[in-house]
Amino acid sequence: MLRRDARRVEPKLGTVKAICDALNLDFHIGPPRDTGPIEQIQIAGDAYAHIPVHDATLSAGGGFNNGDSVVVDHLAFKKEWLRKISVAPSNAVLARIDAGQLGQSMMPTIHPGDMVLIDTSKREIPISASDYKARKAPIYAFSTDEGARVKRLSMVGDIIALISDNPDFAPELLARNAWASSNVIGKVVWWGHTVKD
Repeated sequence: MLRRDARRVEPKLGTVKAICDALNLDFHIGPPRDTGPIEQIQIAGDAYAHIPVHDATLSAGGGFNNGDSVVVDHLAFKKEWLRKISVAPSNAVLARIDAGQLGQSMMPTIHPGDMVLIDTSKREIPISASDYKARKAPIYAFSTDEGARVKRLSMVGDIIALISDNPDFAPELLARNAWASSNVIGKVVWWGHTVKD
C-alpha cells in the first residue's frame, strides 16, 4: 500500500548510466547496438546476420597459437535469436575448438572440433564469492603467452581461476597481476557440436 505522502523520486542521470554500464547496456537503455556493418540476408521472411568464422583454433587445454587470424567463412544466425541472447551481430565472431587432445579439457560441455560463438563485447571476468560454484562460472575465450584458449573464468579476491569442465584437468589459479598480460577475446555464448560417425 502506498502512503499518500510518498514522493516520486527521479533517478539521477549518473545513476541511470551506472546501471546501464553494470548491465552492459548502451545508454539508450536497450541491448547493445550494432557498431559495424554485418551482411544481412532474408530467408522465408526472417532476417539473418552473417557472423564471421575466423581461421583461428581455440584450445580447451594448454593454448593454441594462431598468429593473425583471418575470416574464412560466415554462418547465418537469426537476428531475433541473437537479440534474445543480447548479442549484437557486429560483436559476434566464430572460432573452432582444437580437434585433437588440446580440445579435451572442456568436455563434456564443449568437444574437440566444436564451433563456438563469442560475444566480443563481454570481456569483464565476473567477481565471485569465495563459496562460488566453479563449474557454473561463465566460459570465455582468451589468449595468453601460451596461445588462445577457452575456460570458465572467475575472479575470487586477487586470484583468477581458470576452470576446465573435464575433471581430469586441474583448475589453474593465477594472481591478478599475472593475468594482466592476457587478452580476453569475449564470452562464449553458444557452441555447436558436429556428430562424427
